Amino acid sequence: MTCDFSLAHYGELLEAAGAGGYRFAGFDRPPEAGDLILRHDVDLSLDAALAMAELEAEAGVWSTWFLMTRSVFYNLASSEGENAIARLRGLGHRVAHHAVWPHVDLDERFDPVVAWHNPDPEYIWGEIDGATSVMRAPFFEADHYRSDSNQRWRHGCPHEELAEGRFEWLQLLIHPEIWVFEGATMSATMSAFLAADGEARLELLKQDRIDLE
Repeated sequence: MTCDFSLAHYGELLEAAGAGGYRFAGFDRPPEAGDLILRHDVDLSLDAALAMAELEAEAGVWSTWFLMTRSVFYNLASSEGENAIARLRGLGHRVAHHAVWPHVDLDERFDPVVAWHNPDPEYIWGEIDGATSVMRAPFFEADHYRSDSNQRWRHGCPHEELAEGRFEWLQLLIHPEIWVFEGATMSATMSAFLAADGEARLELLKQDRIDLE
């Protein structure tokens, strides 16, 4: 098995979780033995989120998707954003809030769960009025948490540990852009994302009757 950041290997991670006997869980109750809390912070691309969400649904898996209201890369109030939320819900996933400090913009679009975007130590562990924070007990413990941030596993790819059921329970943070856009490094992956984003924006310009001749 090649531990690259690709949708193919992501599918293998999901298969490993199944082999290890894990059940998929969310943030609506304290974690229990055997739970895999699968979480996605959508920093850059709704298209990447939907591609991964479709793969999960085909595998019989659900997860919690954290979407931004203050992103400079996508707009949840656009038709694209509204359709993405509807599709995620329609696939059986949950939708929560990826907040930009100090703003918490919870509304009817989101479950009352918050993950901070690029959090700093002075607030990452703090309480959030009216919402659950994914980085507070009971959902966060260092031994029960793995993240792929910046295309780097800090404790190695977890597929073997998942397959062997070594985690009592686990919160697993996956950023969809890293897996959907190809690149052996974070720089290469972001270049692939920017190329795809540029092509998509050209199509939007055409739809807006912009003369590109």
